[in-house]
Amino acid sequence: MRNGMHLDAERCARAVRSRDARFDGWFYTAVLSTGIYCRPSCPATTPKPENMVFHPSAAACQQAGFRACKRCRPDTTPGSPEWNERDDVVARAVRLISDGVVDREGVPGLAARLGYSTRQTERQLLAALGAGPLALARAQRAQTARMLIETTALNMADVAFAAGFSSVRSFNETVREVYALTPRQLRAKAVPAEAVPAEGVAGGTLSLRLPFRAPLNPDNLFGHLAATAVPGVEEWRDGAYRRTLRLPHGHGVVSLAPRPDHVVCRLTLTDLRDLTVAISRCRRLLDLDADPVAVDEQLRADPVLQPYVDKAPGRRVPRTVDEAEFAVRAVLGQQVSTAAARTHAARLVLAHGEPVDDPEGGLTHLFPSPEALAALDPEKLAMPRSRRGTLTNLVGRLADGSLRLGVDSDWSEARARLLELPGFGPWTVDVIAMRALGDPDAFLPTDLGIRRAARELGLPSTPGALTARAEAWRPWRAYAVQYLWATESHPINFLPV
Repeated sequence: MRNGMHLDAERCARAVRSRDARFDGWFYTAVLSTGIYCRPSCPATTPKPENMVFHPSAAACQQAGFRACKRCRPDTTPGSPEWNERDDVVARAVRLISDGVVDREGVPGLAARLGYSTRQTERQLLAALGAGPLALARAQRAQTARMLIETTALNMADVAFAAGFSSVRSFNETVREVYALTPRQLRAKAVPAEAVPAEGVAGGTLSLRLPFRAPLNPDNLFGHLAATAVPGVEEWRDGAYRRTLRLPHGHGVVSLAPRPDHVVCRLTLTDLRDLTVAISRCRRLLDLDADPVAVDEQLRADPVLQPYVDKAPGRRVPRTVDEAEFAVRAVLGQQVSTAAARTHAARLVLAHGEPVDDPEGGLTHLFPSPEALAALDPEKLAMPRSRRGTLTNLVGRLADGSLRLGVDSDWSEARARLLELPGFGPWTVDVIAMRALGDPDAFLPTDLGIRRAARELGLPSTPGALTARAEAWRPWRAYAVQYLWATESHPINFLPV
């Protein structure tokens, strides 16, 4: 863990001198002599030590009056992994800001979701990130605006709207302040279209690149999503995972395809205001802000896991774009095969999902909302009575708000509330914690695939003994699960051809 690394000036300076890309996103270098800020791996001339100061976020640099470097583009780095490794109030606040809550509900809305006062929320974010919620949201809007300016043909009013600005005037002022250029100057200086991280806009579809920290092994990540895809909501087509998205202002369709140094993301949205939220949710789905070097270093220390980590490093945890949806699907997958779980989910989608139009493929519906599922007649569900009760209890709690599963969830509290529900045992709770809540240390000692892998590798196969053995893998046991699953020849471990 590198919590508060920006406070260790000597260590930061060493990372800058060695241009160490592993620290990109962990801290930012502000150069007093030039008034710009950079990522640690910036290829420009290394500043003198006395001219460097370090900040924990791009927003803090901007708030201190520094402009983004035009060479290393520090505002385009993957986000700090720290905020996906924790569930304290700061981490939950950062995730909510990324999900657009400040833009939609303001700082009071953010604070209310966290259960803190506005003043307490601002104070904690300022202490941890050097910037308050408004500054963090503004930095996110500026980054989205720059991407759209440089890589699409959208007119500037549409760029401002899509990036989340309340007016064209505030958009113009922010871009000039952050980048020292007007929006039109920024577009004029952009490199040729074939070299920029997007393919522009065609037929209402935006295409862009999602960066990540290398290495990234796409096999289990995309293999899992493709193998468990619910017909009508998800599909694997032409080398890409595609799915529908339920978003704050409408719906969308996304296509995600792995490449050696990025993920190609094609988004079709009914409302451009959802762009930033859609990008954030896709990054979360693919676990793109993870720190694979730190994860693999820890797991590689175990001689049993070492050969598997060395063979295919950089495994990610496949997550979700909708926590409530995943919880429902986890219940549908209790004690049945992957194929049976897909069949149950597909029936719910056809009967209760909201229809959408997909001109490019075979996607037909949004996954049913908890409210829609709570209104259905449980007797019409083609599943055992006990599982019908488990499902109706779950969707009822999700619909009335007594159970909250989202980026703002306190992981311990969510686990406790799930365990209170009839039919929820350790496997269901842990798989929701791993893939919906995003807990990097969630573990599945009762999973049949994990127990088979444990026996094959000479590890204890009983849940209690395996859990004790897995203490050495903390805080990355969810990633250890991916390596253990990969010892089998199940379709989840392979990219479809």
